[in-house]
Order: sequence, then structure tokens, then C-alpha cells
Amino acid sequence: MLSVGFRALFRREILRFVRRPKNTFMPPAITNVLYFAVFGVILGNRIDQIAGFDYILFIVPGLIVLGAISNAFENASFSIFHGRWNEYIHETLTSPLSYVEMVVAYVGASAVRGLVVGVIIAVVGRLFVPISIEHGLFLVATMVVITSLFAGLGIIGGLVARDFDDLTVMNQFILRPLVFFGAVFYSLETFDYAWQVNLSLLNPMVYMVDSVRFGLLGYSDLIGVSILPGPYADFAPLVSLGVLTTGAVIVMAIDVYLFKIGYGLTD
Repeated sequence: MLSVGFRALFRREILRFVRRPKNTFMPPAITNVLYFAVFGVILGNRIDQIAGFDYILFIVPGLIVLGAISNAFENASFSIFHGRWNEYIHETLTSPLSYVEMVVAYVGASAVRGLVVGVIIAVVGRLFVPISIEHGLFLVATMVVITSLFAGLGIIGGLVARDFDDLTVMNQFILRPLVFFGAVFYSLETFDYAWQVNLSLLNPMVYMVDSVRFGLLGYSDLIGVSILPGPYADFAPLVSLGVLTTGAVIVMAIDVYLFKIGYGLTD
């Protein structure tokens, strides 16, 4: 049974971004219209199909990942940092809520924002190309896991940041470049050399984009490049989801620990 305090904190965090749609929902919608128009329509007409899919359809999962995790991270990091900056987070810390409830409320609300943005991007993509969902349950599970993971990372970012510029650096100069090099606009199978594939596999974003692409399109680069032994190659998306889930749980456990010791909260 969820406590009254948990529901109140979760509701407050939800309302914080729902009440400002011009700042939270319109920018990703407009940005992705431009992405689809430029990369999908203009460049897509000059690029052959990738893995049997039209280029504009192939990039949809990656853009969904980019928007969803960026917004989940941004929401959590800004909420924590803003609470520290204006010192109203102390009311939360002195409430009867457990540290687990605090973290789950912040992560849950931020994940919701990421999921909503992901849906918005999918709707925008649907205006440009027909989209069908191949593995709906897997897709939903993956989206919940990756938005929760980056909401948890956002909490850490909000605790570590010393000013608003730090938040911008984390999101714009670390997170987004990793996503762009996470096989959003290309397939790993297009590489000519094994070292190029192996280097790409060091980027955790590859697994997130690939998992969403598998759920949406039924195609997985990780199966194509055989990261698992032959008989088990088809289980690559499930292994990715398992690893991502484990990562999300670990990050949230770190969040709880940081709240417990008051790291960055009592400065």
C-alpha cells in the first residue's frame, strides 16, 4: 500500500512538468519533426534501406530512446538540484517518507515524463511513416527500464551538480553524444571490420536503442552481429534487457544510499 506521503510527492513531481507543457512536451515534439524531416525525408530518399527497413522507419526507435532518456534524466536532475538550490528539498527529507519512497517517487515521476515524450515522438514519427509494434510487451518493459535507469542517473547528477551549467554539460555533452553513437542513424551490420563493431558495443546506448528497435520493428543488430554464441544469438535482446534492468536496480540502490547519507543534500 502506497503511503499518503509517497502519493503526494509523486503527484507534486508529475504536476511540476505537466503544468508546463510548453517547456516539457513541445520542444521534443518540434525537435523530432525536424529530425524526421531532415534525416528521414530529405536524407532518407538518398539512402538505401537498412536491414530491410526504410531509413526513416529505422531511425524511429533511436529517436524515441534519445527523447525518452534525455527527458527522464533532465527531469530528475533538475528537480533534485532545484530543490537543493531553493532549499525546499529539506521538507521532503524531514517527512516520514522512507528513503526508498523518496527515490521511487522522484524516479517514477521522471520516468513518466520520459515515457510520455517517447509516445509523443512515436506519434510524430507515425505522421511520416507507418509504424507497427512487433513485440509490445518487450517494448513497454524496455522503455520503463531505460527511463527509470536514466531517472536514477538524473538523481545522481542533481546531487553532484554545483550549478545549472553542470546539468547542461551532463545532458548535452555526455548523454546525447553517446546516444548519437549508439546506432541511432546506422546499423552495426554496416561496419566492415570487427573492431568497429566491438568498439560500438562498449557504448551502453547501443543496447538501449537495439532493445527498443527489437520491440518496435522486430529487428536486432545484436542478433545480426552475433554477440552471443550461435545457438543463443536470438536471446541477445533478452540479455540486454536483463543487464539494463540490473543496472537500473543498482543505480536506484545508489540513489537510496546517497539520500541516506545526505550526500549533496545538506550542503
